Amino acid sequence: MAQPDLADLDAFTAVARARSFRGAAASRGVSASSLSEALRRLEAALGVRLLNRTTRSVTPTEAGERLLARLTPALADVSLALDEVNAFRDSPTGVLKLNVPGAVSRIVLPDLIPRFLAAHPGIRVEVSVEEAFVDVLAAGFDAGARYDERLEKDMIAVPLAGPQRFVVVGSPAYFEKHGRPSHPREVLGHPCIRHRFPSGSSYAWEFEKDGEVVRVQPEGPLVTNSGELELAAAEAGLGLLATFEAFCADRIAAGKLETVLDDWLPPFSGPYLYYPSRRHMPAPLRAFVDFVKASNALSQREREGPAA
Repeated sequence: MAQPDLADLDAFTAVARARSFRGAAASRGVSASSLSEALRRLEAALGVRLLNRTTRSVTPTEAGERLLARLTPALADVSLALDEVNAFRDSPTGVLKLNVPGAVSRIVLPDLIPRFLAAHPGIRVEVSVEEAFVDVLAAGFDAGARYDERLEKDMIAVPLAGPQRFVVVGSPAYFEKHGRPSHPREVLGHPCIRHRFPSGSSYAWEFEKDGEVVRVQPEGPLVTNSGELELAAAEAGLGLLATFEAFCADRIAAGKLETVLDDWLPPFSGPYLYYPSRRHMPAPLRAFVDFVKASNALSQREREGPAA
C-alpha cells in the first residue's frame, strides 16, 4: 500500500466533516476540484472507498467513518505541534476566524483590524457578521464577540472595546412637529423606528436614572434590521430611533439628528472577545488577544489623561 499524503488525509477530514466538497472547499479557500482530486489519490493509495458520493450528498463509508475518527485527534495534534513552532516567529502566520455582531463590525473592527494586520502581516483575518449567538468552536471560528449579557460561562472573555452608549434621536423637523419627550414613558406617545433581530424579536428600549429603570416597547411605522434604513428614516422625520451613539455621531454633529433623554441613557460595557478555554491557543488568536489587551490599556491611559 502506498503511503498516503498528509495533505490528502487533511482534505478527506474536511470533506467528511462538511459532508460536501463545495462546503469544505469554501472553508479551506481552495477549489472543490482540488479536494476531489485529493480524495481520488487517497482512495487509490488505500485501495478503499472512503466517501459515498451522489449528486445531492457526500457521506463517509464505514471505512471512512473509522478513518475520520482516528484522524481527527491525530491531525489536531499535528496542527498544535506546528503552531507551537509558529509561536516562535517574530510575527506569527495563519488564519484568524472571528464571528461578530453588526455593532462590533461597524464600531470596533474598522479601527482595530487594520492596525492588527499592519502589526502582523503574516496573519489573514476572516470576519463573519451575524447577530445570533453561535458555538464558535463547533462553527469553526477561533473567537467571537458579543456583549456580556450573552456570553457563555465556560468562555474566556476579554474586553474588546471601551464603554459604549445608546441614544434616542430624532430630526429637528420631527421635534418641531411632535415635541420632545422629557421622560421615557412619554416615548410611548411617539412614533418610533424599531430594530428587528434575525430571531424576529425587537428589543425593549431601556432607560436608567438614579436607580430607576424604565423599559418601554414603543410602536411605530417602520420595523427593520437595516441600520442604514433606520438612520435614514429618523433623519427624514419618520419617528424616534434608539441606536448606538457611534452609529449616528456624524449626523448629530452635522445637526441632522438631535438627542433626547440623554440623562436617562448612561454608558454600558462594550463588547467582549470570547473564546473557548483550552490548553493551547492558536498563535494568530494569541497575537490578537495580546493586541486587544494592549490597545485597551492604551485607550484607558488616554481616557485618564496625564498623571497629576
